[in-house]
Amino acid sequence: MPIRHRFPWTAVLTGLVVVGLVPGCGGPPPDGPPHRPPPEVVVQVVEPKPVRLTDELPGRVSACLVAEVRPQVGGIIQDRLFTEGADVKAGDVLYQIDPSVYQANYDQAAASLTRAEAGLESARAVLMQARASRTTAEAGLEAARTVLVSARAALTGAEASTLPLRLSVERLRSLLANRTVSQQEYDNAVGAAEHSSAEVDRAQAGIRGAEAEIARAQAAVQVVAAQIESAGAAVQVAQAGIDSAKAMLESARIRLAFTQVTAPIAGRIGRSAVTIGALVVAFRPMALAIIQQLDPVYVDTSQSTSRLLRLKRRIASGELRAAGPSRLNVGLVLEDGSAYPLQGSLRFSDVSVDPSTGSIALRSVFSNPDEVLLPGMFVRAVIEAGVMEKAILIPQQAVQYDPKGRPFVLTVGEGDKAEMRMLTLERALGDKWLVASGLAARERVIVEGLQHVRPGMPVVVVPAGATGAGHGPPELTSSSGPRPN
Repeated sequence: MPIRHRFPWTAVLTGLVVVGLVPGCGGPPPDGPPHRPPPEVVVQVVEPKPVRLTDELPGRVSACLVAEVRPQVGGIIQDRLFTEGADVKAGDVLYQIDPSVYQANYDQAAASLTRAEAGLESARAVLMQARASRTTAEAGLEAARTVLVSARAALTGAEASTLPLRLSVERLRSLLANRTVSQQEYDNAVGAAEHSSAEVDRAQAGIRGAEAEIARAQAAVQVVAAQIESAGAAVQVAQAGIDSAKAMLESARIRLAFTQVTAPIAGRIGRSAVTIGALVVAFRPMALAIIQQLDPVYVDTSQSTSRLLRLKRRIASGELRAAGPSRLNVGLVLEDGSAYPLQGSLRFSDVSVDPSTGSIALRSVFSNPDEVLLPGMFVRAVIEAGVMEKAILIPQQAVQYDPKGRPFVLTVGEGDKAEMRMLTLERALGDKWLVASGLAARERVIVEGLQHVRPGMPVVVVPAGATGAGHGPPELTSSSGPRPN
């Protein structure tokens, strides 16, 4: 049938339906659900307050001092003088190595020193004798010089008396020719002149003898000087021999002392790697035993550089106040979850970043009087990061997550209507979340009654514990997204 023949019937039926649904046209009222009151909720007013922030970092305990006991000489272990696992003091003898060879070397070095000292005494005696000879030679030289002076004085006197006598002889010779003087007078004058000439000759011979004696004395002095120089050199050689012998004796003494292997530090010693009768060599690669000082101990942790940079920025901006001076207090949580009773302090922060993990090493020091902390133990260090002056904390049950895992809360805004606030959460502090952004002071966050509230709905704020149940539509979402980093 063509459409134009059916259209009028359809129009008539549609008009009848519309007339029947128009109010006031005599039809019955429509059926609908009864009116429900707004849901009741409990809110918490956001009040920023100072909060002390801490970082909990995994770490390991390490000994403050660790010493590997190694022998510095080789030999057979004669005795072990400690109990494994006991406490030892610095200087305690731990092992005794056979000292016979080293004792013999020490005795030989001592004998060499004695011989060297005897040689020094002999060289010193020769030097003293040479010095005495030099004194005698110098005295002989002075005597020869005195004789030379006397001979020269005698020559001068003889020459002074010879000249007049020669003139007298010449005068008397002329007079004797004239028979003026007698032959006897002339002979007497000649004799006197000859005697004076002989005195001059004797004086000249004395001078020559004195000069020869001076030459001999000078030669003797030079010989003695050479002897003194040689004796002095012998004394120096003997002294060098003594110094060498003393060094050899000291080396032998040290090596003999090394046969007693002592503890370099005080602490607790572990198991022994050798037994009595074992042969050990000097500076062996494996330690005989290991000593560890257990009070105090180190706790080594690491922190990501991103978190460290964020902490520094907050402190620089004033958002976060530093917890204290350079040495921060550090708490400790043991492997069984219990808290270590003593506080430690942060002493060291590395200057380089581990490229494989992007973290920086931190080291804390803890007193360990009861030796509860042992090297290698896994612990968690709680380090004070600082004080956030205006921190916003909300209960964890107030936080919900959208389908994408983003956290949000519902607040009561103007007109007592629920509003959604998307949040940036920083960390959990006990049963509360620390809010980084998304909330302001004095805002009212819904903490109870969330199951009946959707954004934009009017709500009724009631005191805690007075919320009803079963009112309002089902909750918008109950999916929980991932926790914030």
